[in-house]
Amino acid sequence: MLKKIVTLLLISTLVIGLFAGCGDSATATDDWKIGILTGTVSQNEEEYRAAQAVIEKYGKEHVIVMTYPDKFMDEQETTIANVASMAAEENMKALLLIQAVPGSSAAIDKAREINPDLLIIAGVPGENPQDIASRADIVFTLDELTMGRTMVEQAQKQGAEVFVHYSFPRHMSYALLSARRDLLQENCEALGIEFVDATALDPTGDAGLSGAQQFILEDTPRMIEKYGKDTAFFSTNCGLQIPLIKSVFEGGAIYPQPCCPSPYHGFPSALGIEIPEDKQGDIDFLVGEISTKMANSDMTGRMSTWPVPCSMMFIEAGADYAKAYIDGDFEEKLNVDKVKEYFNAYAGVDIEVNVLEEDGVTYDNYLMVLLGYLDF
Repeated sequence: MLKKIVTLLLISTLVIGLFAGCGDSATATDDWKIGILTGTVSQNEEEYRAAQAVIEKYGKEHVIVMTYPDKFMDEQETTIANVASMAAEENMKALLLIQAVPGSSAAIDKAREINPDLLIIAGVPGENPQDIASRADIVFTLDELTMGRTMVEQAQKQGAEVFVHYSFPRHMSYALLSARRDLLQENCEALGIEFVDATALDPTGDAGLSGAQQFILEDTPRMIEKYGKDTAFFSTNCGLQIPLIKSVFEGGAIYPQPCCPSPYHGFPSALGIEIPEDKQGDIDFLVGEISTKMANSDMTGRMSTWPVPCSMMFIEAGADYAKAYIDGDFEEKLNVDKVKEYFNAYAGVDIEVNVLEEDGVTYDNYLMVLLGYLDF
């Protein structure tokens, strides 16, 4: 009898321990949140949609999305306040700032004061590399400098004799964007392409986004009339891609890539492509629709982009990376191999990832991606 009682007690202890262990595991799994700061639909719809996709995947109880203001240069305090608000959320484990617009460094400083242990990922930074890299755990961006060569080579393949670069003083104050502009000019000269340094209106200025877009709609046709159809156009600003694509398409000119190269960036709205609900996120469908538009207007081969929406990848793959870190799949906040793994899983193609070297300094956490071109 005594032996049976001891046996029953042992079994009870094991069962209670099992349920207690399960309960602890569930609590640990559920006690986490990821915060995402991104642009509004008017600034960059694809980034906003990517953030919504993360909510759909992990649930509203785990993902908080806030936006930075359209006039983020004038309203940096709003950006800082929104980041601080997310950092103060109970069980917040990671923040993704994509894009990391001006004000993000100060916002990260504030977030660290509130929650020092946060994993912070900054994407498409609008601040100097040394500033953002010293604050964020990881920085995701495009390989802007290498694009100073690849974009010109692509334009030449498309038949460009002139290359028009639309930007404005605020963007040219960014070290990487300015350095890329200089490389574009150097490579144009090396390949016998005339480089035109054109000043556009800043969407964060007095005229706002609509005024800046209207300028592009009016100025691009003038440029095509002046330099001819074998003119390639590029703008450094997300909000100007739609009017630029529309103007280039209607004018029969050349468009190597958007500032954030992706089939989604500007093309659907500019070309009047409706994406059915069941085709949302279907890149092959969209590429087919764009290619049909090009063929019907004798524009095949005149416009191109990268095959993967990198800003969306930064958000969605970045969130997956953050979740894996939260789950303890790896211990270090910066794990480049894991970053590549999640990028490649999202893209379905190999992504080239390089670290930034500038003025003799290597920024190991400043990760730059580069892809080949998709011709429409």
